[in-house]
Amino acid sequence: MRIVIVGEDAGRAGEFEESLSYFDLGWDVHWLPEADAALSLTEVDVVLCGLRVGAVPGPALLAQMSSLHPQAVRILLLDPGEDSGSLQGLDCAHRLLSRPLDAGELIEAVDSVAELRNVLGSEELKQAVGRVGSLPPPPRLYLELSRLLRDPEASNAAIAQMLSQDPAIVAKVLRLCNSAYFSGGREITDIRAAVTRLGHQQLLRLVLASEAFGPTQLAGKEREAIQDRALRTSRLARRLLAGPSAELAATAGLLAEVGKLLPGVSDGSEGSTGPHYAEAGAYLLGLWGLPMPIVEGVAFQHRPGRLKASGFWVAGAVHVASSLVAGAPLDEGYLRSVNVLDRLPQWRDMVEPSAAQAA
Repeated sequence: MRIVIVGEDAGRAGEFEESLSYFDLGWDVHWLPEADAALSLTEVDVVLCGLRVGAVPGPALLAQMSSLHPQAVRILLLDPGEDSGSLQGLDCAHRLLSRPLDAGELIEAVDSVAELRNVLGSEELKQAVGRVGSLPPPPRLYLELSRLLRDPEASNAAIAQMLSQDPAIVAKVLRLCNSAYFSGGREITDIRAAVTRLGHQQLLRLVLASEAFGPTQLAGKEREAIQDRALRTSRLARRLLAGPSAELAATAGLLAEVGKLLPGVSDGSEGSTGPHYAEAGAYLLGLWGLPMPIVEGVAFQHRPGRLKASGFWVAGAVHVASSLVAGAPLDEGYLRSVNVLDRLPQWRDMVEPSAAQAA
């Protein structure tokens, strides 16, 4: 396996490769000082870089590497506490890792992406999704709004103008904005005020919820119940992590049950057939082009321990939030292994009542 590390301190190469040698993987590691050197390579299995490589933004480099080497695992390296720009980097990065780069964490990151590809590459899943006559379309407005919000100069007026392209979305966002979950007491009647009240990331998730849980074969009450759980799971998952990871967990939590919108999937109960809705939903999100940590969080929401990733991250947060909201059993063995089991009583107290209970 050819590992390419771009723009990092080459003085650490010997130390890092010595650490890697303990795992006896036989990886071929290359430290390159500039982006151009990486773009000229003909074979890459894993590529890593920071938020900037000289004058080149790291996410831009990873996007180019994605086009040249679509099979490569792409990893963005962040300094401790470095949040700026990391969310936009997730459009083209499979994983985020912290500096200084740790050999064990790199191996776990590569293994987890490989595991996800194995899950989503199963023939049963591909055939089941292939039999669906009409897949839910990609969330067009969500993707456009995501691109707009990457511009630090984007104004609330510009955001409101973009949302106004779709009156149905405006109506749904206003309805949700005035619901028990988000209402601050004063009724919101225009989309610009909704932008101000909710904030950009919360608004982005509401747009995603409106598009993802649009017309389906599910009955109205069933769809509303899924959307209700989605919003509660999203808000709880966001509180379980910090920094950019909180936003990732919130979005993954929002989409945890999106696979149930597809016909022919299993709900996980005894006797049900077809691919599990978690994997089917993750496959759909992959087709939509959502960031890998979100896809990963949805795919492994019921078995986060299968992810070879250190610590408690997106899949773990979605597992806890979705289980607590649904009243389902938790994997306490997993929570113990990542040293968060003692926080479970506190997390249980954070669960919000359903919309029906809050009304």
